[in-house]
Amino acid sequence: MPDYKVYYFNVKALGEPLRFLLSYGNLPFDDVRITREEWPALKPTMPMGQMPVLQVDGKKVHQSVAMSRYLAKQVGLAGADDWENLMIDTVVDTVNDFRLKIAVVSYEPDDEIKEKKLVTLNNEVIPFYLEKLDDIARENNGYLANSKLSWADIYFTAILDYLNYMTKSDLVASSPNLQKVVDNVTSIESIRNWIDKRPKTEI
Repeated sequence: MPDYKVYYFNVKALGEPLRFLLSYGNLPFDDVRITREEWPALKPTMPMGQMPVLQVDGKKVHQSVAMSRYLAKQVGLAGADDWENLMIDTVVDTVNDFRLKIAVVSYEPDDEIKEKKLVTLNNEVIPFYLEKLDDIARENNGYLANSKLSWADIYFTAILDYLNYMTKSDLVASSPNLQKVVDNVTSIESIRNWIDKRPKTEI
């Protein structure tokens, strides 16, 4: 069995899909949490000077979606064929588009500009994405692709806490089909075990 390490800060955010996928497959991994003080010295040792980073048998790789896709194949959560993989990829990319639209407002340093952006985000962007994603989950019977569990469901559920943190809301509270996606993922015993034992962090 490969030796896995996940390098990230002491937060869920973009590292959590990796931790969820490894936990789902019952693949042992070192959950290496870097402090802000440690990061400047470690940064030059990381590909592209960023995290999360996945280390597999001593080889470090970056890019959270690419790493998640790789781990999905290792744990049997990729699609059964190219079309199924396309359906998974389109949803994951849509979720990431949503995340980036939220993040650009959440991390806006100018308070006056941020207030204006929040109006559009809350009144237009968030409702649009939630409606579309909830429709997808409804059409797929509580999953986000191919009417069965895939890494798209894991990915969405794993970063939901981060999205909720940035929006200061419970995004799926009024989206019953997305809530079903979350319930389907968090009811998996190995995922539940990870959630119960992981460090408690706000993000």
